[in-house]
Amino acid sequence: MFSKSKINEPGAKQAEADTSTPAASSSAPATPKPAEYKASPPKAKPPASVLSSDLHVTGNMKTTGDIQVEGTVEGDIRAHLLTIGETATIKGEVIADDVVVNGRIVGRVRGLKVRLTSTARVEGDIIHKTIAIESGAHFEGSVQRQDDPLNPGAKSTPAAKPNPAS
Repeated sequence: MFSKSKINEPGAKQAEADTSTPAASSSAPATPKPAEYKASPPKAKPPASVLSSDLHVTGNMKTTGDIQVEGTVEGDIRAHLLTIGETATIKGEVIADDVVVNGRIVGRVRGLKVRLTSTARVEGDIIHKTIAIESGAHFEGSVQRQDDPLNPGAKSTPAAKPNPAS
C-alpha cells in the first residue's frame, strides 16, 4: 500500500539478473560512494578560541587555528589569526599569519600581516611582511620588514648593495 515492490516494476527481473555480474553491480550501487559527496559544501571554519578577560595563562600556546585573547598571557603564542582584545595583555613573543592588536603586547611580534589599532600598546620589535598602524596606537620598538617573518632565521629584505667582487 505504501510502496511498490521491485518485482512488479518493468525491467526488475533484468536488474536483479544484472546484480549478479560485478560490472553491473558497480553501475547501480546500493550505497553512495565517497566520490558522490564532492558536491557537498565545504566544512565551515571552526570559530576562534577565546580566552576570556578573567583568564590568566602562564605558558606557551600553539595552534593552527585562530585565537582571540581578552585576558592575560605570560608566554609565547603561535596561531593562524591572533586577535588581541582591548583588555588583553601578552608578555611574550607573538607569531601569527595575521595579528590584530587592540590591547597590550610586551615582546616581539612576528606576522605576515600586522595591524595595530588605535587602542594598541606594543613594547617590542615588530617583524612583518605588511603592517598597518592606526593613529593613536602606542608603539615602542623597531619595525623590520621580512619576506618570511614567521621564520626566525629569515633575513630582512636586503637593500641594494655594491658588489664587492667588482
